[in-house]
Amino acid sequence: MIRFKAILTRVIKELVRDKRTLALMLLAPILILSLMNVVFDSNSDTHVVIGVDNSVPSQVVEQLPSDEVKVKHYDTNKDYKAKMREDNLDAFVTLDGSTFRVTYENEDPNTTAKVKGLFQNSLTANLLKELSTNVQKLAAQTGQKVDIENFSVKNSYIYGGATSSFFDKIFPILIGFFVFFFVFLISGIALLRERTAGTLERLLATPVKRTEIVMGYLVGYGLFAIIQTLIIVFFSIYVLNLQIIGSLWWVIITNIFIALTALAMGIFVSTFANSEFQMIQFIPLIVIPQVFFSGLIPLDSMADWVRYISYLFPLSYAGDALTAIMIKGQGWSAISFDLGILILFVIIFTFLNIIGLKRYRKV
Repeated sequence: MIRFKAILTRVIKELVRDKRTLALMLLAPILILSLMNVVFDSNSDTHVVIGVDNSVPSQVVEQLPSDEVKVKHYDTNKDYKAKMREDNLDAFVTLDGSTFRVTYENEDPNTTAKVKGLFQNSLTANLLKELSTNVQKLAAQTGQKVDIENFSVKNSYIYGGATSSFFDKIFPILIGFFVFFFVFLISGIALLRERTAGTLERLLATPVKRTEIVMGYLVGYGLFAIIQTLIIVFFSIYVLNLQIIGSLWWVIITNIFIALTALAMGIFVSTFANSEFQMIQFIPLIVIPQVFFSGLIPLDSMADWVRYISYLFPLSYAGDALTAIMIKGQGWSAISFDLGILILFVIIFTFLNIIGLKRYRKV
């Protein structure tokens, strides 16, 4: 126990003295999250420009929200493609009989999707208005009194609200990713530096057990990983004003398990690297593939055999758990399996780390 405390104290002191590592671990995730929040917020307020010719009924145009759409009127649809390029139109609408023909500029698929949604909403609102008028006429003819002064559509949401954005959807996964990435990178490089500098060799020359060495590093870096998790979560909630529907404590606990998993994996992977550059080379092999299976890209759109691969990556379980808590407001019953798998990852890689030190000394 005394030797474990000595290793733990040394790890903590070294981390406190290493200002650059502390800044990378505690400040870099906040900076990146802030930049991404600004980028996605600015994109969500994009106005679109739509061109229409005289064949499009004014009732349809009037239903387009003026705060989101700028409408340009043209006498004819002749050379409309040239007009779209000259006037930077996102779409051009014309009416051919009973069919609205919409041509999209489609340089940005997100803008195209927004135009489609706005125009469809405009048609729906116009149809509701006509339906209301026709029903009132029918009621007047039959002598019945029907109180349908206004037909309207009232939207409600199971998860999130009308102001929910794409960033709100990926935010839980990003939290887990940044916690995992920076803890994995820093813990791996730190132990590698100890080994290349000869510190680990001198430590192994003492009666200290391999278990005490591994646990000392896990607990020492784990404390800073917990601090990093708290900073990221509280900064996101109280500074970026991002919503968390479920329990804040479950978010913190889940991220702590993510950090411990990354810590154990980082220490394990560092035993296969001979330099910091080689440790960086492991990132495309260990971290980047997990991005594709973490939920940033919907797994439902992938083939079945590809989805099975996601079960091998801890970020897949982390993304499921954080999404269930922060977006769906679920609790223990929904995340218990994911947390159990993360704990299993920690146990497995901790055991592998203890075995891995046999390469340097048998105790």
